[in-house]
Amino acid sequence: MSVLEPGKDRAALRGLLQRPDIDLVACFCAAWCDTCREYRPKLEQLAAQADTAVFVWIDIEDHPELLGEEEVENFPTLLVQRAGKTVFFGPMLPHIGHLERLIASLGPDSATLPTQLPDIRALLAE
Repeated sequence: MSVLEPGKDRAALRGLLQRPDIDLVACFCAAWCDTCREYRPKLEQLAAQADTAVFVWIDIEDHPELLGEEEVENFPTLLVQRAGKTVFFGPMLPHIGHLERLIASLGPDSATLPTQLPDIRALLAE
C-alpha cells in the first residue's frame, strides 16, 4: 500500500478502514515542515511493505477537524490504532526504524491510550 491522504484518497480510505483487521497509522504533519518532507519517503517505503495497516498522511492545516481538541507541537506526531483502540499517539523521532519497532511491539493486549482526538477512523472512512 501507499500512504494515503484525506480528501485525495477518500474512496480507498473508506474501503480499507471498514475492515476491522486493518490497523491505522496516521502521521500528523504540516506542508511547511522540512522534517515531515524528509520523513514522508521513508513512511512510503514502510507502507509499501505493510499489508495489515493503512498509512495516512494528515496535514494538520488542511484537516484540523481530525485533531479535535488535541494539539500537535512536534513533527512527526504519530497515531497508531489497532483493534479499534488507540495504542500510540505522540511525537516520534523522524527515524523510520522507531516506527517499525513500535508497530512490531504492539499486540492485541496493548493498553488503550486516552486522547482528545475525534474518531479519526470514522472520519476518514466517511
